[in-house]
Amino acid sequence: MKLFKAEFPIAWALVVLGVGLMIEHAAVASGGALLWGLLLGILAAIIGVAFRIAHHAEVLAVRLGEPYGTLILTLAAVSVEVVILVVLLQGAPNPTLARDTVFAAVMFDINGILGLAAIVGGLRHGQTKYNISSANSFIAMLLVAIGIGMFIPDFVPDAQWKVYSVFSVLVMALMYAAFLRLQTVEHRTFFEYSAMTGDEVHDVAHSPNALHVGVLLAAIVLVGLLSEVLSVLLDAGLAGSGLPKAIPAVLVALISASPEILTALKAAQQNRMQTTVNIALGASLATVLLTLPVIEAIALISGERIVMALTPLQAGLLLLTFLSVMNNLHDGETNAIEGVSHFALFGAFVALVALGLL
Repeated sequence: MKLFKAEFPIAWALVVLGVGLMIEHAAVASGGALLWGLLLGILAAIIGVAFRIAHHAEVLAVRLGEPYGTLILTLAAVSVEVVILVVLLQGAPNPTLARDTVFAAVMFDINGILGLAAIVGGLRHGQTKYNISSANSFIAMLLVAIGIGMFIPDFVPDAQWKVYSVFSVLVMALMYAAFLRLQTVEHRTFFEYSAMTGDEVHDVAHSPNALHVGVLLAAIVLVGLLSEVLSVLLDAGLAGSGLPKAIPAVLVALISASPEILTALKAAQQNRMQTTVNIALGASLATVLLTLPVIEAIALISGERIVMALTPLQAGLLLLTFLSVMNNLHDGETNAIEGVSHFALFGAFVALVALGLL
C-alpha cells in the first residue's frame, strides 16, 4: 500500500493513458473543451510521471554521490525530453521543433533553473559557493557543442547537409563520451564541492537499486506512450488556432525541466550550489550533446533535413545568456543579484514566446 501511494502518479497516468486512447478520436473530432481538457490531462500525467522519474533518479543520485548523482538526474530528464521529442516529430510536419526544443531547454536550464536557484540560495545564505572548474568545463563544452550543432548548420548548403550531419553526430557522441570520462574519472573533483552545511540530503529508503532503475525505465516508456496521444491532440489543437508556434517545444522543455527545478531549488536552500550548477549546466550540455545526434540520425534515416540553425533572435538571446553565465560564474560564488540577471533573461524568453517571435 505504501508503494502504491508513492507511485500513485504513475498509476494515475496509466488510467489517463487508457482514457486518452479510448476518446482521443472523439476529442479531435469535437474539438473545444473536450480536446483541450484531455490535452491538459495528458500533459499533467506526463509531468507527474516525470516527477517520479526524478525521484527515483534522485535516490540513486544520493546513494552514488557526486558527480554521478547529478549525472543520473540530468540523463533521466534528457531521456524524457528525447522520448517526447521523437514521438512529436512523427506527427504533423514541424521542421523546427527539435531546434526550438533544444533552445527552450537551454533557456529553462541556465536562465530559469540557475537564475531562480541563485536567487533562493543568495537570499538565504548570501554568497553560495561552488567549484569554479565545473562551471568553466560545462561552458567550454556548451559553446563548442551549440556552435557545431546550431550555428554552423546555417551556413551548410542543402547539397552537403548529410555529410555535415554525419560529422556532427560523430563529434557530439565523441564529445559526450570524453566529457563523461573526464567528469567521472580524471577530473571528478571539478564537479564536487565539499563545504556543505547543515541540511544534507539523506537517503532513508532501504529499497534495492534495481527497483528504482526498473521503475525509472518503465516510467520513461510510459512517457513515450502518453506522448503519442499528446502529439495527436497538440496537432489538432494548434491547427489554425493562432497560438505561438513554439508551444510544443516549450512544453517538451518544461516537462523535462520541471522536476529539475525542484531538485535545484532544494539544493540551493541547503547551500549546495555545486549540485545546482551541475544540474543546470549539465542538463543543458546533455540536451545538446544527446538530443541533437538523435534528431540528426532521424533526419539521415528519413532523408529529410531538419532545421537546426538558430534564428537571429534565438542566437541573440543565447549570446546574452552565455555572456551572462560567463560573467556570473567566474569566481566560484554566486548571489541573488546574479540570479536576478539570469531570471530577467528567462522572462524575456517567455515574453518573446508569448508574442510568437520565437
